[in-house]
Amino acid sequence: MLMTLAALILLAIDYSALNTWANLGTFLLLLASVIAAAVSLHHAASFNQISAVISMERDLRSADMQESFRFVQTELPNKLYNEDFREELDAIGFIDTRVHLEINALNWFNAVGTLLKNNLVDENAWMDLFSRLSVSYWNRLEPVVAIMRRRRGDWQFANFEYMAMRAQLWLEKHPAGTFPEHTPRAKIVDKWLAEDQALRSAKTT
Repeated sequence: MLMTLAALILLAIDYSALNTWANLGTFLLLLASVIAAAVSLHHAASFNQISAVISMERDLRSADMQESFRFVQTELPNKLYNEDFREELDAIGFIDTRVHLEINALNWFNAVGTLLKNNLVDENAWMDLFSRLSVSYWNRLEPVVAIMRRRRGDWQFANFEYMAMRAQLWLEKHPAGTFPEHTPRAKIVDKWLAEDQALRSAKTT
């Protein structure tokens, strides 16, 4: 990027004006200033992206969000069989997040999707961390999104949808993750495997 910027400046300069060492010195100072500014902007953008990832990850780990994620995973499937619960989601207006904790999770994923769609977070870094989570919770929350879109339209939680679809594509491209090919893997021994398999088998018989 910096080389491209420098090349554009070199092409744009009127070389007929560089007829003295003073003019040449001014040009070199200008070129150095532009490159320094580009470096500064690049670093600022990288810092902002890192800050956004840290902030969203911190929100994810908060007690309220963890409770919302627990609700989605353990209680939501049964709640959706309740007609009143579905009606509250379908109705236009306020939805009580003390009852509908799934809305907290939807709002979080939608906010992240907004950052990704607008290139405010590096997609590869985010997907490396949260692609599986994004796809898993889209599948869990899709029935809620479908109900809420009946009257609100397809724009409802569209940025979450965008992120989930991008995450699915990323996982298809990296089914085994992105562990560096030439780096040796740790030799992990699952010492509880046999015992847990025996216990699981006993529970099913």
